[in-house]
Amino acid sequence: MSSINSASVKAFFENPLFLAPVTSWFFAQLIKAVAVLSGRRRKTVKEVLEALAWRTGGMPSSHSALVTSMTTSVAFKEGLGSNVFIISLWFALIVLRDAMGVRRASGLQAHVLNFLGKKVAEKTGVEYHPVKEVHGHTPLEVVVGGLLGIFIAAAYVFL
Repeated sequence: MSSINSASVKAFFENPLFLAPVTSWFFAQLIKAVAVLSGRRRKTVKEVLEALAWRTGGMPSSHSALVTSMTTSVAFKEGLGSNVFIISLWFALIVLRDAMGVRRASGLQAHVLNFLGKKVAEKTGVEYHPVKEVHGHTPLEVVVGGLLGIFIAAAYVFL
Protein backbone atom coordinates (compact mmCIF):
# COMPACT_ATOMS: atom_id res chain seq x y z
CA MET A 1 0.00 0.00 0.00
CA SER A 2 1.52 3.29 -1.05
CA SER A 3 1.33 6.39 1.07
CA ILE A 4 0.35 9.81 -0.09
CA ASN A 5 3.44 11.96 -0.46
CA SER A 6 4.21 15.25 -2.14
CA ALA A 7 5.43 13.52 -5.32
CA SER A 8 2.17 11.62 -5.74
CA VAL A 9 0.10 14.74 -5.04
CA LYS A 10 2.18 16.66 -7.60
CA ALA A 11 1.73 13.82 -10.15
CA PHE A 12 -2.03 13.92 -9.57
CA PHE A 13 -2.30 17.65 -10.28
CA GLU A 14 -0.01 17.40 -13.34
CA ASN A 15 -1.88 14.45 -14.86
CA PRO A 16 -3.72 15.31 -18.12
CA LEU A 17 -6.58 13.08 -16.94
CA PHE A 18 -7.09 15.61 -14.15
CA LEU A 19 -6.04 18.83 -15.90
CA ALA A 20 -8.01 18.51 -19.15
CA PRO A 21 -11.44 17.95 -17.52
CA VAL A 22 -10.89 20.70 -14.93
CA THR A 23 -9.74 23.12 -17.63
CA SER A 24 -12.71 22.20 -19.83
CA TRP A 25 -15.17 22.73 -17.00
CA PHE A 26 -13.52 26.06 -16.10
CA PHE A 27 -13.61 27.42 -19.66
CA ALA A 28 -17.23 26.34 -20.16
CA GLN A 29 -18.20 28.14 -16.93
CA LEU A 30 -16.08 31.16 -17.92
CA ILE A 31 -17.93 31.41 -21.23
CA LYS A 32 -21.25 31.34 -19.33
CA ALA A 33 -20.03 34.07 -16.95
CA VAL A 34 -19.00 36.25 -19.90
CA ALA A 35 -22.45 35.71 -21.41
CA VAL A 36 -24.08 36.75 -18.12
CA LEU A 37 -21.91 39.89 -18.01
CA SER A 38 -22.77 40.81 -21.58
CA GLY A 39 -26.47 41.08 -20.76
CA ARG A 40 -28.16 44.47 -20.73
CA ARG A 41 -28.88 44.80 -17.04
CA ARG A 42 -26.15 45.27 -14.46
CA LYS A 43 -25.13 42.11 -12.65
CA THR A 44 -24.22 41.75 -9.02
CA VAL A 45 -20.93 40.20 -8.00
CA LYS A 46 -22.93 37.26 -6.60
CA GLU A 47 -24.59 36.63 -10.00
CA VAL A 48 -21.24 36.66 -11.79
CA LEU A 49 -19.63 34.33 -9.24
CA GLU A 50 -22.62 31.98 -9.43
CA ALA A 51 -22.34 31.91 -13.22
CA LEU A 52 -18.63 31.20 -12.98
CA ALA A 53 -18.86 28.45 -10.37
CA TRP A 54 -22.31 26.87 -10.22
CA ARG A 55 -24.65 27.95 -12.98
CA THR A 56 -26.33 25.03 -14.69
CA GLY A 57 -27.79 25.09 -18.16
CA GLY A 58 -26.76 27.49 -20.86
CA MET A 59 -24.10 27.58 -23.55
CA PRO A 60 -21.86 25.60 -23.48
CA SER A 61 -22.60 22.61 -21.26
CA SER A 62 -19.86 22.32 -18.66
CA HIS A 63 -21.06 18.78 -17.88
CA SER A 64 -20.43 17.83 -21.50
CA ALA A 65 -17.09 19.61 -21.62
CA LEU A 66 -15.85 17.84 -18.50
CA VAL A 67 -16.91 14.27 -19.40
CA THR A 68 -15.86 14.44 -23.05
CA SER A 69 -12.51 15.87 -22.00
CA MET A 70 -12.07 13.07 -19.49
CA THR A 71 -13.05 10.39 -22.00
CA THR A 72 -10.83 11.87 -24.71
CA SER A 73 -7.89 12.08 -22.30
CA VAL A 74 -8.38 8.44 -21.30
CA ALA A 75 -8.57 7.44 -24.97
CA PHE A 76 -5.23 9.10 -25.72
CA LYS A 77 -3.48 7.91 -22.55
CA GLU A 78 -4.88 4.38 -22.13
CA GLY A 79 -6.16 3.51 -25.62
CA LEU A 80 -9.59 2.84 -27.08
CA GLY A 81 -9.49 -0.82 -26.06
CA SER A 82 -8.78 -0.18 -22.39
CA ASN A 83 -11.30 -0.94 -19.69
CA VAL A 84 -10.90 2.57 -18.29
CA PHE A 85 -11.82 4.10 -21.66
CA ILE A 86 -14.91 1.91 -21.99
CA ILE A 87 -16.06 2.83 -18.46
CA SER A 88 -15.45 6.55 -19.07
CA LEU A 89 -17.26 6.38 -22.43
CA TRP A 90 -20.39 4.88 -20.86
CA PHE A 91 -20.20 7.35 -17.98
CA ALA A 92 -19.93 10.23 -20.49
CA LEU A 93 -22.90 8.96 -22.51
CA ILE A 94 -25.04 8.79 -19.37
CA VAL A 95 -24.04 12.33 -18.33
CA LEU A 96 -24.65 13.72 -21.84
CA ARG A 97 -28.05 12.05 -22.05
CA ASP A 98 -28.98 13.28 -18.59
CA ALA A 99 -27.85 16.85 -19.35
CA MET A 100 -30.15 17.25 -22.33
CA GLY A 101 -32.85 14.78 -21.44
CA VAL A 102 -33.85 14.17 -17.86
CA ARG A 103 -32.52 17.42 -16.35
CA ARG A 104 -33.95 19.53 -19.16
CA ALA A 105 -37.36 17.87 -18.97
CA SER A 106 -37.56 18.22 -15.19
CA GLY A 107 -36.50 21.88 -15.44
CA LEU A 108 -39.21 22.60 -18.01
CA GLN A 109 -41.79 20.82 -15.86
CA ALA A 110 -40.72 22.80 -12.79
CA HIS A 111 -41.05 26.04 -14.78
CA VAL A 112 -44.61 25.19 -15.82
CA LEU A 113 -45.48 24.06 -12.30
CA ASN A 114 -44.21 27.38 -10.89
CA PHE A 115 -46.20 29.31 -13.50
CA LEU A 116 -49.39 27.40 -12.67
CA GLY A 117 -48.75 27.65 -8.91
CA LYS A 118 -48.34 31.41 -9.18
CA LYS A 119 -51.58 31.77 -11.16
CA VAL A 120 -53.53 29.59 -8.72
CA ALA A 121 -52.08 31.55 -5.78
CA GLU A 122 -53.16 34.84 -7.39
CA LYS A 123 -56.71 33.59 -7.89
CA THR A 124 -57.19 31.77 -4.59
CA GLY A 125 -54.96 33.70 -2.23
CA VAL A 126 -53.28 30.45 -1.17
CA GLU A 127 -49.55 30.86 -0.68
CA TYR A 128 -47.39 29.00 -3.23
CA HIS A 129 -43.73 28.14 -2.68
CA PRO A 130 -41.99 27.67 -6.04
CA VAL A 131 -39.99 24.54 -6.71
CA LYS A 132 -36.37 24.78 -7.84
CA GLU A 133 -35.99 24.95 -11.59
CA VAL A 134 -32.98 22.86 -12.60
CA HIS A 135 -31.78 23.94 -16.02
CA GLY A 136 -30.72 21.23 -18.40
CA HIS A 137 -29.24 21.74 -21.84
CA THR A 138 -30.37 21.89 -25.42
CA PRO A 139 -28.69 19.44 -27.80
CA LEU A 140 -26.62 22.32 -29.28
CA GLU A 141 -25.31 23.31 -25.83
CA VAL A 142 -24.31 19.68 -25.20
CA VAL A 143 -22.57 19.38 -28.59
CA VAL A 144 -20.64 22.66 -28.13
CA GLY A 145 -19.60 21.65 -24.60
CA GLY A 146 -18.54 18.25 -25.89
CA LEU A 147 -16.45 19.75 -28.67
CA LEU A 148 -14.84 22.16 -26.20
CA GLY A 149 -13.88 19.20 -24.00
CA ILE A 150 -12.47 17.19 -26.90
CA PHE A 151 -10.38 20.11 -28.17
CA ILE A 152 -8.99 20.94 -24.71
CA ALA A 153 -8.09 17.28 -24.05
CA ALA A 154 -6.39 17.09 -27.44
CA ALA A 155 -4.47 20.28 -26.65
CA TYR A 156 -3.13 18.71 -23.44
CA VAL A 157 -2.00 15.65 -25.40
CA PHE A 158 -0.50 17.36 -28.44
CA LEU A 159 0.79 20.68 -27.09
